[in-house]
Amino acid sequence: MACVVGIDIAKKTFDVATRQGNGTYRTRSQLANDASGFKALRTWLTKYAEPRAWIVIEATGHYHQQLAAELHEHGYQVSVVNPACIAYYAKSQLQRIKTDKADAKLIARYGECHSDTLRMWQPAPWAQRKLCTLLRRIEDLQKLERMEHNRLDVATDASEQASIECVLEQLQTQITELLAAVEDHIAHDASLRHKRNLLTSIGGISNKTAALLLAELGDPLLFDDAREIVAFAGLNPKLAESGQQKGTVRISRTGSARLRAGLYMPAIVAMTHNPAIKALKERLRTRGKAGKQIVCAAMRKLLHLVYGVLKSGQPFDPALAIAH
Repeated sequence: MACVVGIDIAKKTFDVATRQGNGTYRTRSQLANDASGFKALRTWLTKYAEPRAWIVIEATGHYHQQLAAELHEHGYQVSVVNPACIAYYAKSQLQRIKTDKADAKLIARYGECHSDTLRMWQPAPWAQRKLCTLLRRIEDLQKLERMEHNRLDVATDASEQASIECVLEQLQTQITELLAAVEDHIAHDASLRHKRNLLTSIGGISNKTAALLLAELGDPLLFDDAREIVAFAGLNPKLAESGQQKGTVRISRTGSARLRAGLYMPAIVAMTHNPAIKALKERLRTRGKAGKQIVCAAMRKLLHLVYGVLKSGQPFDPALAIAH
């Protein structure tokens, strides 16, 4: 079995663990999550891990990305694992201790048990990373804008209102500039531009939604099929039933919340203006499905259409989509 190294990472530090031949763990704690810590880790790995060891890291916001890129650059097999997988594994192991060192050992054990299914992590292309950074900054500013609008609604003092309006004006200027930067970035990248044009041929998908899809999915063709994209978005059905108890079907929600949120309104629009999704809505309504179920089905259908146009390289064809 290949050597597996587990890394539990936080904003400023990370802990490392790997199982030795006698069953005990070799660990290193509180390494700095910066260039000095990465150098110390490489020295540690040279002593205690094989050159082609699996390095398993729990995805933790943006904190893991620089370390994962560093290890990938130096030839290690890096696997970035969904935190939900680690959490469920911890429950299955009845883990009672919650420390950074214990978590690093747990991640290493998870990697050993799932070594045959670990996926090699690849850094996203620069164009995608740039697009993702721009869109997430816009999202942050829009949240601040909503907060300021809420404050303005209840503000009674004239000076307070003037201050809020000044902040809103600055936020709106920043958002407008960033939206223009997104358009400019896509327009000047041939691959992103081509994919955006294919995506916007699908009724219901605007330039804004296309940009979100390209940022969050990267290259959809790296997924084996459309069902994997649906699962990545957390829109795959989840049935819970046992014995005589008949459960209900819900979406798993184990995936990208940004994609789910970003696909909701496009799905609503597509149910009116996209013939394939409008036909799907009518079929489901005839079968007595609830409104939320129909919307979720429309969101899944949109992702299937996204995968289809990108794989074929051809614009959306409503007749072909309805036939399938």
